[in-house]
Amino acid sequence: MKITKFFKKKPFIIAGPCSAESESQVLAIANQTKDYTNLFRAGLWKPRTSPNSFEGVGNKGLKWLQKVREKTGLKVATEVATAKHVEFCLKADIDMLWIGARTTVNPFYVQEIAEALKGVDIPVLVKNPVHPEIGLWVGALERLNKVGITKLAAIHRGFHSYKKSVYRNDPKWDMPIKLRERLIDIPIICDPSHIAGNTELIEDIAQTAMDINLDGLMIETHLEPKKALSDSNQQILPLELNSILHNLILRSNKLRDQKFRNELRAFRNKIDVLDEEIIGLFRKRKQIVEQIAILKDQNKLTVFQIERWFEILKTRKKYANNLNLDDEFITEIFDLIHKYSILIQTKNMRQ
Repeated sequence: MKITKFFKKKPFIIAGPCSAESESQVLAIANQTKDYTNLFRAGLWKPRTSPNSFEGVGNKGLKWLQKVREKTGLKVATEVATAKHVEFCLKADIDMLWIGARTTVNPFYVQEIAEALKGVDIPVLVKNPVHPEIGLWVGALERLNKVGITKLAAIHRGFHSYKKSVYRNDPKWDMPIKLRERLIDIPIICDPSHIAGNTELIEDIAQTAMDINLDGLMIETHLEPKKALSDSNQQILPLELNSILHNLILRSNKLRDQKFRNELRAFRNKIDVLDEEIIGLFRKRKQIVEQIAILKDQNKLTVFQIERWFEILKTRKKYANNLNLDDEFITEIFDLIHKYSILIQTKNMRQ
């Protein structure tokens, strides 16, 4: 993919309300955030689960965004979910567009939007799909790139999870890292508002995004969050946004100091040795699993034994707690180990 970076400053800061509610509202927010943001955002068409929810002001909001740009000098952006939305935005000369999570999940919708953008030189940001499917995220970016859009960026807004969590959407920090492995040049913006679902977690999420070297932040900002017509729990005041950005610790990904390089290399060498030992233990475990498969096959026993699985989870969590290790970390590791143990046993029984 050919990617043209469309911003120079890092972190690139995008701020504005979840939804544009009035001309005076967007102008007031833009005026209070213009000194420390790079792009003003406001949703005009809101894809809602219920038709009784506020679904945005629609086309009339485009004039409000034009007024924001005229009065503040900020570039402006909004979400598009259909080819018609794209047409309206291009006619209004909107500076940037983004595709939301519910649209990214559907290749047909993305393709229609891509076709509507053919021959246009405009930056487009693509939010991750609702569920953690890296292929859909990459595919959406590729569809846009194929019609000539090179000013592309991804937005990491977290993923739906059925597990009880403090987050509205599970951040799954491994996913933006996987995206960068697939598309090394793609800028990635983090959306702490949608990950958090509440204002208390936004600062911590924003800092984590910077710590893993993401390129910017999209944070929903409102003058009266409690009265917001959509996503009222996750929008912050302009003053709070300013405080969060001021408190960010921005780290370098360059190893400049030789002493530091040497110290880091020494620790990494220790990690390398431990990883080699872990892989050796995995091999030994696999050999035992293969012997278990033979024994089960001889005795006509099913591969999966739920009581044994519960025992593994219980005892491994206990071991972890004794060593001050995180329960969730151990559960995820043994979920994966158990999955491959089942596959190994099934394969061996078929031979």
